[in-house]
Amino acid sequence: MKYIEYDVKSAISKSNLPELDYAVNPYTGCQHRCIYCFAIDFTKIEEAREKWGEVVYVKRNFTDVLKKQIKGMKRGITGLSSITDPYQPAEAIYGLTRESIRILLSNGFRVTVQTKSPLASRDMGLFASHRDLIDVGVTITTIDQKKALEIETQTPSPAQRIRLLERLHSSGIKSWIFIGPIIKGFNDSKEEVERIFQVAKENGSRIIYDAYSPYKNSSIFMKNEFRHPVPERTGNTEWRKGLDRMMLALGDDFGVRINSQDDEWKVARGEGIGTFLST
Repeated sequence: MKYIEYDVKSAISKSNLPELDYAVNPYTGCQHRCIYCFAIDFTKIEEAREKWGEVVYVKRNFTDVLKKQIKGMKRGITGLSSITDPYQPAEAIYGLTRESIRILLSNGFRVTVQTKSPLASRDMGLFASHRDLIDVGVTITTIDQKKALEIETQTPSPAQRIRLLERLHSSGIKSWIFIGPIIKGFNDSKEEVERIFQVAKENGSRIIYDAYSPYKNSSIFMKNEFRHPVPERTGNTEWRKGLDRMMLALGDDFGVRINSQDDEWKVARGEGIGTFLST
């Protein structure tokens, strides 16, 4: 694994996701090497993009820039991270995610974290001290460890992620599970998805789900690495309509709040967790 340190001029940017106001990405590239990851197509540094999972660029002055940049900014909901996992192994060395969260929370920003890593447990005390301003999402594409390694090749196991959810629940921290991408013919069976719903029920987590969407560079990666047929766009197909019906029905069966990624902005804005008062 190769880490390359570099300096940046900006640490927080407007998010293109309607449920977020801002995005914060302390690292460029991701060691988890998920072969389906759309972030490959949005990673601007060529080496990190072309050697996905082998090279991570570390923004060494990131937190100093963040402190300065947020002065006078309108407070809002900030996502960590939109194109990299904020708790990938580099975080154990550099601690940029933890310090970024601390800065944002202490300055009144609402923070939402999404990760596949139990390293987030390290910051449980920080989360617990700002329960009203933070939520933590854990991505689980499948409970099956063997299948998970097919698509998330250098990522902590589903069992480790479930333990993270259990710790969040016991600490009273709002959590959610992201089931995605759901890949046609791979992890879309009712029996497989039900196992994740049971985890959500036991840990008081809501569920957000999304189907696989091919992007130019990640599609090439999938076709080279995935040992199953790679689906094309599944937007308004019978399969996608059936998936939506199944997921919503399972939400009712398990008593778990659920919505698709497409509808997440409605939930975020409807519950008032979006833009806060300006400074």
